[in-house]
Amino acid sequence: MTAPVSTYRLQIRESFTLRDAAHLVDYLHELGVDWVYLSPLLTAEKGSDHGYDVADTTTIDPARGGAAGLEALSAAAREHGMGVLVDIVPNHMGVADAAQNAWWWDVLTHGRESEYADAFDVDWDFGNGRLRIPVLGEHEDPPLTIEDGELRYYDHRFPLASGTADDGADPATVHSRQHYELVHWTRADGDLNYRRFFAVNTLAAIRVELPRVFDDSHAEIVRWFREGLVDGVRVDHPDGLMDPGAYLERLDAATGTGYLLVEKILENGEELPAHWPVDGTTGYDALAEIERVLVDPAGREQLDALEARLSGRDDPTDFAGLIRGTKRAIADGILRSEVLRLARDIERAGLPGDFSVDQLDDALAELLACFPVYRSYLPLGIEHLHEAAELARRHRPDLGDRIDALVPLLSDPAHPAAIRFQQTSGMVMAKGVEDTAFYRYARLASLTEVGGDPAEFSLTLEQFHDAQRRRQSSWPHSQTTLSTHDTKRGEDTRARITALAEIPDRWAATLDRLRELAPLGDGPLESILWSSIIGAWPASRERLHAYAEKASREAGSSTTWTAPNEEFEARMHALVDSAFDDERVTAILHAFVEQIAPAGWSNSLAAKLIQLTAPGVPDVYQGSELWETSLVDPDNRRPVDFDERRLLLAALDAGGMPEVDEGGAAKLLVTSRALRLRRDHPELFTRYRPLPAAGEASEHLVSFDRGGAITLATRLPLGLEERGGWGDTSIVLPAGHWIDVLTRRRHAGGVTRVRDVLREFPVALLAPVDAAHAKPTTETPQHTETEQQS
Repeated sequence: MTAPVSTYRLQIRESFTLRDAAHLVDYLHELGVDWVYLSPLLTAEKGSDHGYDVADTTTIDPARGGAAGLEALSAAAREHGMGVLVDIVPNHMGVADAAQNAWWWDVLTHGRESEYADAFDVDWDFGNGRLRIPVLGEHEDPPLTIEDGELRYYDHRFPLASGTADDGADPATVHSRQHYELVHWTRADGDLNYRRFFAVNTLAAIRVELPRVFDDSHAEIVRWFREGLVDGVRVDHPDGLMDPGAYLERLDAATGTGYLLVEKILENGEELPAHWPVDGTTGYDALAEIERVLVDPAGREQLDALEARLSGRDDPTDFAGLIRGTKRAIADGILRSEVLRLARDIERAGLPGDFSVDQLDDALAELLACFPVYRSYLPLGIEHLHEAAELARRHRPDLGDRIDALVPLLSDPAHPAAIRFQQTSGMVMAKGVEDTAFYRYARLASLTEVGGDPAEFSLTLEQFHDAQRRRQSSWPHSQTTLSTHDTKRGEDTRARITALAEIPDRWAATLDRLRELAPLGDGPLESILWSSIIGAWPASRERLHAYAEKASREAGSSTTWTAPNEEFEARMHALVDSAFDDERVTAILHAFVEQIAPAGWSNSLAAKLIQLTAPGVPDVYQGSELWETSLVDPDNRRPVDFDERRLLLAALDAGGMPEVDEGGAAKLLVTSRALRLRRDHPELFTRYRPLPAAGEASEHLVSFDRGGAITLATRLPLGLEERGGWGDTSIVLPAGHWIDVLTRRRHAGGVTRVRDVLREFPVALLAPVDAAHAKPTTETPQHTETEQQS
């Protein structure tokens, strides 16, 4: 196998193991899926619900089904002619419980003499040769104890170096003799001496650039390929690695995999390095394109005015200015340890000019704040450093001489600081943009999504088609997605929010009334919360409280994780409760949702069909074949009712024709028919050609021909309804006879009215009548071409 036709992402955990996944393969096959796509499988910390905190790289997690579970899943996939794609985590390991990670435990025991001392990225010279662990709370004298030959701090267990407790010394003295130092948790911001995954203290970065570390951490992964259990891998966060390109080349050589994806966020106009041996990204770039072609550009001016009124910023549309500030706050705050280590790297290699370390950290932080993409891959991307330097000089002219001195060092691919700067810039970008600014910028919440630039409001049809042509020609096997385990909102939550751009005046009036009834005192956050509630409605009280707490603390403008504002959060929780308990709020909410829900469903079906049929390898996130109205994690990792989906799919295959309603069966119809057609008739998806519409409502249609499969999808449904429908808008179908695989209606080639094709659904997927997959699985009424033309 080389590249899949489509994938289906499953979150493997203790409550849904590999064996459970094996029993689901027959359903996925019936759905039309080509490959099963699994979350990380290596042994994670006990109780982990996501698997990214791998504590043992040598085994498949027993709690997730173990080696036998993967064998069962792989066998089931092979039985149905399906491949297996697995998510792997090369950048870091989980160290929350030292006793669960043999490498970390050995480093804590032996320090620099540990055989794994080089496996972790530790600055041993900073900290007097002791590894700093930020776990202590508010104690002048922390309650340390010695139990069973270990140092204990409440539930935390740490090893003791040989001979350090033999003289009966008190625990504090014994602690002082160790190769590690337990420090107050607040010191993580500026005093840590090991690299982390972003700012997560319990995820310690590992150095896979070292051959032994790579071999030891990938032996089990290589076994999967050697034994034919797995066909491809998705690499988590490659930007955290010292040299992503070299790592990917080594991985490709070690596994011989025919399919390799990277979780890479691309900014506008940015391309993957062409020399990487990869098939593409995990699809956030495609998500941004599909989202924006469905946004009404006419709503921008009023939404800009609303954002100005809510935020009070001089230029509310200046997202670049906003993120420069949030990124700088991250560099000065939770990631200051990384900035200071950069400065120490420069000091050790020889300081430029007469500058001290204390003088350089300010300039380094400013360069990181101004860096326009996640990272460079020197010598590729050197222009991004120069762009950052120019912007930093403009905003901070007082740092000009220091920036001038730093740029030559940071331009040298071999300089230790240049290497670490590239690893650090992505951390600052992710935390400053996705985890901060996205919760402060409220103009249209569906656009504040991973991999997207909310300053880019919408795409024209021409811009969208151009992007699809580029993917078809350059990265035809790159994954496309609408929802993942990391998206801030599920695809159908966003689809409903996107409709707000069509009615900005009504949205602004509704928001004003809700703010009056449940005041919070943070305009942008109120807009984000209410639009998210509307997008996800109906949702449980518990889900919305959890989302509001996370959103407000991530924003950091009125409350924070480290210093919650109790008064503000009380008002915030009251806002959520008002949606359920205040009859006035409930009435407004229900009326508005009822008004906008059909447009949201139309947007959802349009986005789904476009994603499943456009260039790239479409991924369906678990459960999203029905409405996917989740919010940020962990809400988007909730259990999925697959029994319900099996029953609904069987009903559709028995000839049922669903309504477009809250049940979501219409989305299951679109998903299954598109996946099946693409899998069973790949010859219909070999190129990309826009299929332009003509007539008064032509701007409301996204349509393209993939080489025999033709997609038609409605955009801006509220505007279409307001203008009275499609009117005489038409398309020209290629010669021949066509069937809509959703409705079974037939159409003749030539000029065809859009209103006839989109009679039942806001989308259609046409295929040649003689395509085997177009035949119904059971006998259903057929419509003649004459009937269709009437």
